[in-house]
Amino acid sequence: MPFRLINNALIPEGASKVDKETFYTNHLGKGKFQNLESAISKWAAEKNIPISFRGVMSQSTHAHRLAMKAGKLGGQKLQVPILCGIFKANLEDSKDIADINVLAEIAQGAGMMSKDEAVKFLQSDELEKEVENMCDKARSIGITGVPLTIIDGRWAVSGGQSSDVYVQIFKKLAAADVSPTGVYAAPSPFPAPVIETNIYA
Repeated sequence: MPFRLINNALIPEGASKVDKETFYTNHLGKGKFQNLESAISKWAAEKNIPISFRGVMSQSTHAHRLAMKAGKLGGQKLQVPILCGIFKANLEDSKDIADINVLAEIAQGAGMMSKDEAVKFLQSDELEKEVENMCDKARSIGITGVPLTIIDGRWAVSGGQSSDVYVQIFKKLAAADVSPTGVYAAPSPFPAPVIETNIYA
């Protein structure tokens, strides 16, 4: 489900670009941003992932549309390389993921379509309404941040969690009391960060 971390009120579609450091400093405060950058940089170094805080902040609608198009054309097998390419471009290579040429190169590199075809798609309004509706739905049901993982259409796991958390969730779900209609008869067996949701209701 598409989700905008930065809503249109902060950075309108097509607005002038703002460099990341300035944006985070203005909206988080200098001290909080420095602490965030330090913590993420430390984690990235441990994982050998070259996270960068350079580049610009911009709206991600085009990127969401490209990812949705990939899913429609080739399912997760095609969508995952597109998502990985978008994340790498933004978080490692400091590229602007609102730039249709950047996104078109990602599409071509993933074998989704040619660069010219991707540019033509991104210049159209195809899937724009669908992305807008899904972003609105996400906020309307209480999603305020990512990552958020929905399990079995009912349980929402917030934040970046270790594999152990998911193992425990699946074990508890496997042992849960389920009625013949597929509804969990017992109350939630999970502590935070797992919450019950009606995201697909």
